[in-house]
This record gives sequence, C-alpha cells and structure tokens, in this order.
Amino acid sequence: MDLSPAASLRSRITVALGRTARLVSRLRGGGSGGTALPGLVVEKLDPGFLARTLGQLPMGVVVVSGTNGKTTTTKMVVQLLREQGLKVLTNRSGSNFVRGVLASLLTEVDAGGRLSHDVAVLELDEAHAVRFVRLIKPRHALLLNVMRDQLDRFGEIDYTASLLHKVALATTGSVVVNADDPRLGADAFTGDLTARVASFGAGPALRSLFLSDDDLRTGAASPQDDADTASSADSATAEAPANPTTSTSATPTPRVSLQSLSGQDAVVRVDGADHDVAFTIPGIHNQLNACAALAVALETLGDEADLAGLLTTLASVQAAFGRGEVLTLDGRDVQLSLVKNPAGFRMGLLTAAEAVRSGGPESVMIAINDEYADGRDMSWLWDVEFAGLRTEGVAVVTGVRAWDMALRLRYDEVPIGTVEPDLTRAVALLRRAASAADDGAGRPMRIFTTYTAMLALRAHLAELTDVEEALT
Repeated sequence: MDLSPAASLRSRITVALGRTARLVSRLRGGGSGGTALPGLVVEKLDPGFLARTLGQLPMGVVVVSGTNGKTTTTKMVVQLLREQGLKVLTNRSGSNFVRGVLASLLTEVDAGGRLSHDVAVLELDEAHAVRFVRLIKPRHALLLNVMRDQLDRFGEIDYTASLLHKVALATTGSVVVNADDPRLGADAFTGDLTARVASFGAGPALRSLFLSDDDLRTGAASPQDDADTASSADSATAEAPANPTTSTSATPTPRVSLQSLSGQDAVVRVDGADHDVAFTIPGIHNQLNACAALAVALETLGDEADLAGLLTTLASVQAAFGRGEVLTLDGRDVQLSLVKNPAGFRMGLLTAAEAVRSGGPESVMIAINDEYADGRDMSWLWDVEFAGLRTEGVAVVTGVRAWDMALRLRYDEVPIGTVEPDLTRAVALLRRAASAADDGAGRPMRIFTTYTAMLALRAHLAELTDVEEALT
C-alpha cells in the first residue's frame, strides 16, 4: 500500500518525533531500553500510524498471543519465515504492548514511515492484543494457551479466553489454536470464527505432559507419571488421520503435532506424515511451542511453504532470552528458566528433571519477585509441586519474595542451602555452591526466575560472562 502525500508527511513528522523520544529515553536510561516513551509519543500524536504503517505489508500481520510461550514462539516463527526468504518485522524481547509495537516500528521504517518488509510477526499481551486488533486486523493469529496467570490483571481464566476470542474474531486469514486447550480448542471458541481454523497439539503418548489449567486442578497426572511418560514416549505411535484438516468438531485435527520425545529427538507429525526432528532447543514445552510455530508458518506461507526447509530450521531454533537460555559461567552452564504460573513452573521442573537424569545433578537457585510485570499475587506458588527437588535441594532462594518461596519449599520438604533476598549476593552464593559440589568437581547451574528477577539477573550476569543483549 502506497502512502498518500498527506499520510507520508504525517508519518515523517511522527517518525521524527518518535525517534527523538527514543533517543531521550535511552539517554535517560543509560543507553538501554526505550520502548515506553517513544511508543507513548506515537500513540498520542498519531493514532493512525500503526494501521497506516502495518497496512503496507503485502502478507499482513501474524499475531502470537496466549498465557505461556509467546516470546520464544514468536522468535521461532520469525526464524522459520526468514529462512523461507521473507523479510520479517517483529517486536523484540517481549515488548508486547501496543506501545512496544509502535516503538519497534520506529526502528524499522524509513524517515517517511515506509516499510520494506513482507510480513510482521508480533507478540502481544492478551489484553493489548484486543486493543491492537481494533486498529488493524491480523491476517493470521496463533493462540497458544489459556492459564491462570496474573489474576490481579486479568481476573478469571474465562475472561482471558474471551480476550483471545476477540482476537480470533478479528483475524481474516487463519487462526491456529492449541487443540489440547479446553477453552481454545472448544467449539464454543472456534465455531463462530470466519477465518480458517487450524491447530497444533501433542500426540496421545505425550498428552499427559502438557496439562491444561483444568487438568492441573483435577490432578490429571502427577509429576512422576509425566516423567515416566516422557522417558517412554519415543516408543509410542498413533495412527495418522485419513484427512488431517477435517474433524467432527469446529477445531480440526492438529495440522502439526508432537508425537513422541526421546531427549532432544522428536517425531513431529505434519498433515498426517511423521518427520524426525532433532531439536536444539531445550525443554519439552519449547518443543511443543516449536510445533505451534511451524503450524502458523505453514498457514502464512500457504502453497509457497518448503516443508523440508522448515523442518531443518525447526531443529535449530533457539530459546528467547531467559526462556531456557543457556549461559556459561565459571566454565559451567547456567540455564535460565522463566516461571510465572503453575503450568510454566511445572514444565520447567520437568525439563530440569530430565536434565538431571541424562546429565547429572545441578545446583539450583529460585528467584521470585512480585513486581507488576511478575504479577503481585504470588499465591500461585502453592499450586506447584516441588517434591522433585527434594533429592538435591535448592542451593539458593532469592528475590523480593525469597522467604515466601522458602516457606513453600519447606512444606514440600525440599532442603534449602541459603535464603538471600539480594540477587547479586545470591548469584555469588550459587557460584560458590556449584563450585564446591561433588567434592569440588562442580555442577552446572539452573535458575528458576520470575520476569523482573530474570531481567536483573541477566544484567548482573552480563558483568560476569557473555550475555546476548536483549534489544527493546
């Protein structure tokens, strides 16, 4: 879409003012950050800038939303599409409010507000996704899951599902949903959509690993059951459907599904055919997210999709910062695992248990904050089962709510080395514990961390080792 002279002039002024605000924000912030102020400036001065700019994209906008996995899955979708030859615009590092999208646009447009990209892939917070689709309708939407998360912001889980339903209703091309989520995969959610409905999910052998919010509250599977399932999943098979795009319900049989796992080796079913994929990315939750990313990439590319190339890319996708990211410190691995609700923490613990089985014990730290971006209500920690940490214990508990976390671990009889609310001192204690473990041979380290604690930890770790910059 070409801009009219008047629209081009307005965009030119908006870009100049927004970039000035970005520069001021970065200078005030010591050279980092800079998403809130420039986004606010653009939003207030030129409400039509978002639609006018993104409307130029020939392949439109792909929205990724849901409770868990947005940042990593968005990164995967971007990589899949880029390696298929597309020029992809995205919002980095989880800047997933409308203002974050606007700030990202300021770094991508030319001085006149023109884009040279083919498609945008945007991670959006559930509430802000609704605001976004009022301004511009997405071509495709990927809706990952609905879990109880940040109830102080969203209220009950059905309200969160209703937000995602509004996003789906506004989507014009295709909506890809989690077939195993009882809210997103239900006829009540998909039945009135005008866009094509596709889905992703887990095969029968892995279904008990990926519990929905309802499953967590009915005790559908215990952590030990899950571990047994994970270790034997590579031998499980399921019959491929005759027609993978049709079903008796409004939600079709998954176009892409994770059929089995054995360590990093997986079988991924695509349109009824099974493919072996040796994943690089750690974490069973990330491997399911990779299937979600592949599903929406196939929908976006349509007949132009090169499946063999997509599967090659899928094997090499990496986690986003802090979401299973692996750093090196003192010659040993440090894995950061973002946790923000029971389901996410549960999947992180399962991943850690698998790592211990295959590679030996780790020194563990848990960092819990309760800032706005984390969610202020930390009672969700009582919905997580920590018994799997009893054998080796937790070396350090830290963060604003360190003592609350320590109390929760005590109820599950998990030994604790030290409680140290200060994050910097806690890292030093973790390094000391890891170095001294196993008669001085040392252990790899794993940090379970809420969002704001993760940002602070990455900043501190960047002073000690190489850490990829998280651009915003």
